[in-house]
Amino acid sequence: METNTLLTEVLAKAQTWLDGNYNEETKNDIRRMIDADDKSELIESFYRDLEFGTGGLRGIMGAGTNRMNIYTVGAATQGLSNYLKDQFPNIPQISVVIGHDCRNNSRKFAEISANIFSANGIMVYLFEDLRPTPEASFAIRKLGCQSGIILTASHNPKEYNGYKAYWDDGAQMIAPHDENVITEVTKITNVDDIKFKGNPELIEIIGEEIDKAFINSIKTLSLSPEAIKRNSDLKIVYTPIHGTGVKLIPWALTEYGFSNIIHVPEQDVTSGDFPTVVSPNPEEPAALDMAVKKAIETDADIVMASDPDADRLGIAVKNDKGEWILVNGNQTALLFIYYLIRRWKELGKIKGNEYIVKTIVTTEIIKQIADRNDVECFDCFTGFKWIAAVIRENEGKKQYIGGGEESYGFLPEEFARDKDAVSSCAMMAEIAAWAKDNGKTLFELLQDIYIEYGYGKEKGISVVRKGKSGAEEIIQMMKNFSTNPPKEIAGSKVRIIKDYEALKMTNMDTNVVTDLIMPATSNVLQYFTEDGTKISVRPSGTEPKIKFYIEVRGEMKSRAEYDAADASANKKIDAVRASLGI
Repeated sequence: METNTLLTEVLAKAQTWLDGNYNEETKNDIRRMIDADDKSELIESFYRDLEFGTGGLRGIMGAGTNRMNIYTVGAATQGLSNYLKDQFPNIPQISVVIGHDCRNNSRKFAEISANIFSANGIMVYLFEDLRPTPEASFAIRKLGCQSGIILTASHNPKEYNGYKAYWDDGAQMIAPHDENVITEVTKITNVDDIKFKGNPELIEIIGEEIDKAFINSIKTLSLSPEAIKRNSDLKIVYTPIHGTGVKLIPWALTEYGFSNIIHVPEQDVTSGDFPTVVSPNPEEPAALDMAVKKAIETDADIVMASDPDADRLGIAVKNDKGEWILVNGNQTALLFIYYLIRRWKELGKIKGNEYIVKTIVTTEIIKQIADRNDVECFDCFTGFKWIAAVIRENEGKKQYIGGGEESYGFLPEEFARDKDAVSSCAMMAEIAAWAKDNGKTLFELLQDIYIEYGYGKEKGISVVRKGKSGAEEIIQMMKNFSTNPPKEIAGSKVRIIKDYEALKMTNMDTNVVTDLIMPATSNVLQYFTEDGTKISVRPSGTEPKIKFYIEVRGEMKSRAEYDAADASANKKIDAVRASLGI
């Protein structure tokens, strides 16, 4: 589209907001953007509508149709209200939970959403202050609600906020509800369609009672209370990175029996500006810098960090050289699954109907552990809503042990239905105490898992292609991988190809094609080679890039072989990249 044409359309759109029933603060902001010599902010704010996708809303805060503000949030809440009334016509009182994180405007968006729900006759349980995302999921189930929303943009930069919608099982929505809510939201085309005037009688503030119930439920997960008792002084450095974990995670650790929780005072300050980090993302080493420094000062046993809405966990441990290293998401999930299955087995809790869940791009060592211990392993698509869907499908039939994904999310329980850093922090501290009780560090425990099940290393690579031509190139790359799949990768024969768009699996040895049983399709291709390498390829749904997930395997017979196994894996990853041209 020509720049002049685009600017004309944007100005017309902005004018509808100036003429419409919007507040003066919003109109002043729009006038400022119109009067500016540089119209790029105006264009960015109005060139499209912020889409309510299957994961809800996420965007930069500000005035305009492409921004997170009280009107885009209002349209989302009105659309969800309309859908809930359509879906539950026979329930005397539809109810929802509203939670929010530490981000700027999160409380404002939460209160406005509460007013809109209540104006539509829906009972609202609004948390008194910021709370972890998994606690809001827990509250939906605990209070018997039909839905819930959480105002959070997870680990995005401070300029962002977001809106996630949940169903009655406490999980993020999947089909058909996600698509149906989107349809309802798109019907809200006029600000006057949004019922902003709330009904205070239908808004109940919740807090401490739910906190206690949540913490009490988390306490029931402990599998090694005696090990904790013997190692109650385990030195745990914990940082909420300015977010919602600040109260509940130390509380959960204390209730588990840990008495030596070391804080990072500067990062205990709740702030949507995240003043001590560039990005509040526990996947990024810089986000844990202050915590690691504190660990060095105090000679700690483990470092743990949660992201702003406390649903994801990052950890750091000391290696065999005494250096602090970050444990990646695959390794974190590996530690959880290994420990949970081992302790369940030792305690006689394995009866034959237990299962775990992982996403298709998460390490295959997890499946090996499950298979060897007669525990079923379900593979699902990326995104915790799919892990929750597996739990819902098996409810009352099979026993869930735990589930996780490579992107630092884990859930060791069923009473919440989203990844949970609160219970995960408590459980990871327990694993550290149990390892110490057995004469090991967490790093040595990880090494021992590799000795038992084989070494594995994972690497994520994103290939960025900007602009319209870049988007077309990404489409063509996926098409090429699908129609002309590699016969070998890094010198190893491709044996299995999984195409999740077609839901077909091809055995390249026999040319036999079988169906992949999944709840939906997804634009993901996977290649499994003779030497145990797994390659997953998918385009990003939100950014102009194509993502490659590489997992290579090797042998490790003793802890002394760790460095050699790691170096060999790095060489293999380099060979895979060269083979794929990335």
